[in-house]
Amino acid sequence: DTLSGNPANVASFTAWDYVVFTLMLVISAAIGVYYAFAQRGQRNSRDFLVGGRSMTAVPVALSLTASFMSAITVLGTPVEVYCYGASFILTCLSFILMVGISSELFLPIFYRLGITSTYEYLEMRFNKATRLFGTMLFIIQTLLYTGLVIYAPALALNQVTGIDLWGAVISTGVVCTFYCTLGGLKAVVWTDVFQVLIMLTGFLAVIIQCVLVQGGVSVIISDSTQGGRINLWDFDPNPLRRHTFWTILIGGTFIWTSAYGINQAQVQRYVSCRSLLHAKMSLYVNLLSLWAINLCSVFCGLCLYSVYKNCDPWMAKKVSSQDQLMPYLVLDILRDYPGVPGLFVAAAYSGTLSTVSSSVNALAAVTVADLIRPYFSLSEQQLSWASKGLSVFYGAVCIGMAGLASLMGGLLQAAISIVGTIGGPLLGLFTLGILFPCANSKGGLVGLVIGLVTSLWVCIGSQIYHPPPESTRPLALETHDCNFSMAENALLNLTYSKQMDHINSDQIFSDDTDSYNIFCFYRPFLADNWYSLSYLYFCPMGTIVAIVVGLIVSLLSGGRRLKLEPGLTVIKEDLTFYKIYKILKQRVRVFLNVLK
Repeated sequence: DTLSGNPANVASFTAWDYVVFTLMLVISAAIGVYYAFAQRGQRNSRDFLVGGRSMTAVPVALSLTASFMSAITVLGTPVEVYCYGASFILTCLSFILMVGISSELFLPIFYRLGITSTYEYLEMRFNKATRLFGTMLFIIQTLLYTGLVIYAPALALNQVTGIDLWGAVISTGVVCTFYCTLGGLKAVVWTDVFQVLIMLTGFLAVIIQCVLVQGGVSVIISDSTQGGRINLWDFDPNPLRRHTFWTILIGGTFIWTSAYGINQAQVQRYVSCRSLLHAKMSLYVNLLSLWAINLCSVFCGLCLYSVYKNCDPWMAKKVSSQDQLMPYLVLDILRDYPGVPGLFVAAAYSGTLSTVSSSVNALAAVTVADLIRPYFSLSEQQLSWASKGLSVFYGAVCIGMAGLASLMGGLLQAAISIVGTIGGPLLGLFTLGILFPCANSKGGLVGLVIGLVTSLWVCIGSQIYHPPPESTRPLALETHDCNFSMAENALLNLTYSKQMDHINSDQIFSDDTDSYNIFCFYRPFLADNWYSLSYLYFCPMGTIVAIVVGLIVSLLSGGRRLKLEPGLTVIKEDLTFYKIYKILKQRVRVFLNVLK
């Protein structure tokens, strides 16, 4: 019974749900077909990859949001709030800092240089070896992440809704590849706009129904407060704590700046804008849509807790992993509304489609700009065809990576964390180039390598030796209202003990306390200190190590004598505050002249 928060035997997908889900895929593909016909005059790869530099701020802003708000956001953030509390909402503050840093430091330089690939900047500023290393890191990071983004939601939805797993994986990959190949960046941007709207609609359907079922927003907030989920203001400076105000604000700012400031998928959108003002505006409008999706996903987590506060479906063995809680809730509370569960699944897959299409387009752009154009003398028409061929190739590789993700089992979470650590050292390298004129190619390359080694070391260590429960602090989940009979309770205990006997690495790591107890009898000294660092600090650490090492090596190898081309480092004219100061100064001067 949903109203009592008792997990029901939920209905499976109906015909109407499949209709809604299929309609989302068809509309996404149709946008690609439209732009294929609308842009038949495309003669060069730049039109295909950066939309001919004719995009305006609002569609680009929504596309920026969609690129990193994947199905992992739709399915994962509510579960994060359900298990650990609503402190994740503080990422809204790190979004503000990220937008300020990206729009003032990185965006003006990339836009001014008119580059197709972010990594072209690395060759201009350092050398060809640094550019190639950066490019290869980006390709590895993006392929790993994209495979996981396709596979993880497909698995969660398959086990709850009965949607065919590989049917969903392949249809997602094929539709993405189809509209990327036909329509280029413009098709990707406009499908992203459509998909962001679908994501928000799916969230709102769940929130509205939860509010009606539970009896109002105040009830949901009250339940969450009593359950310790409204835990926002924890100012503990301890870097080993998983989520505090400081880890989310500082770590989140670095992570999101590496995603929005230097990542090819995002920079490609900025340089597609018709002017620098439109590019900057797209970042600020993107801030509003990021807030909207973040607020919706966090509130969905509070709804999830309010509905199941007395009977957790995961502990009651109604779902086999916590990733399945959101689709389970949707089928539970919306089973009387045909088509609405399909809308939520369409929202989750819209997140996947938008991320995969951005990745495929970015991978094609990087490969053409960094690995084909410098080494082969091809015409613009041939480069345009190469871009389309690469979109097909990378689409197929991403589907293949989803197959690899299915074999990873317990390594799934490890792979996502390792992918996240690559962004930090790359952010350090770009920051080194943009802010420090004395940084040379030796310093840049050595800084990048040492930063990468450091962040991978702590990340892999944290996957082998999980942090102790006092660092992660999972909140209590209850089953006392599950209405089990004595026989069901006995069966539940028997099933649970058998699972513990045949435990695999994935199940070990699903519960922090168990994983800690299992490994604590041979934990080295570093396990409770260095390896227990909050995962949000992996990125800042990689960035800071890359900058510090890069500066030291540069200064020791004659970096002070370096003569740079103009426009490769930040200049005061790039800063919005300086422009405002100049305008005000001019107006004051005019005003004083009038008074004279």
